[in-house]
Amino acid sequence: MSKSPIINQDIIALYDEYTHAPLPRRVFMKRLTAITGSTVAASAVLPLLENNYAQAAVLAPDDARLTVQKVSFASEAGSINGYLAAPKGAAGKLPAVIVIHENRGLNPHIEDITRRLALAGYLALGVDYLSLLGGTPADEDKARDMFTKVDAKTIGAISLGALKFLKAHAQSTGKVGVVGFCWGGAAVNQLATLAPDLNAGVAFYGMQPKAEEVPKIKAPLQLHYAGLDERLNAGIAAYEAALKAAGKPYELYMYDGANHAFNNDTNAARYNEAAAKLAWQRSLDFLKRNLG
Repeated sequence: MSKSPIINQDIIALYDEYTHAPLPRRVFMKRLTAITGSTVAASAVLPLLENNYAQAAVLAPDDARLTVQKVSFASEAGSINGYLAAPKGAAGKLPAVIVIHENRGLNPHIEDITRRLALAGYLALGVDYLSLLGGTPADEDKARDMFTKVDAKTIGAISLGALKFLKAHAQSTGKVGVVGFCWGGAAVNQLATLAPDLNAGVAFYGMQPKAEEVPKIKAPLQLHYAGLDERLNAGIAAYEAALKAAGKPYELYMYDGANHAFNNDTNAARYNEAAAKLAWQRSLDFLKRNLG
């Protein structure tokens, strides 16, 4: 019986560098081979590190309980594409949630997250922040490279456009929150500094805003971090100090023993079921309290 390859923290750290620096794939594979000891071992590890969307649809795209559609909305940066989901046959208007993806774009996993929020009773909008570059490609390496061409001003403009779209949507109560992961967690923090009419923000392991931007935040925030995520955790103390100094409402949770991207159930190496379930329930409870 073959054994599953061992994934250690050196491998996780290398993959994190690969996805966020980003490293060229050939450099990543060379270093992965050095860590694992052979090209055979590196090839065995790779499928556990990369996302496998075929195995992680918690809710099928055609789930009979939901209505889903592709939409577009205006922003100051241009027309943006999105994936809109809502509970089928909902009586009355719904609170709304923007869903912001990782640095792989609006992929099947994020569409699934959007459907999960819809099933929880929200008008949920997964936004494609690569819309202006032709949209999210199937090739994740290409997607990561494309993110280097999306600047902070464009990100903010797209987020504000999504907020405006949901605020005015006929099916929306006008109360809008936002949930984001990794790159999207940083975008949540940014949107909170830009939008005084945002009603709630949930950031999973996202880069923190500059301390001088924190006083602009009006929305209550819920912040989720992974205990082993040294790169992002280095900014927590300054962010929390700024939030406290400005008297901003927030909740901060640290998940000991969890890696960056622990909520992504398409990633075998980093997904942490216990942490993900707890963080997701906390997120739903938080959104319920602040959006209704």
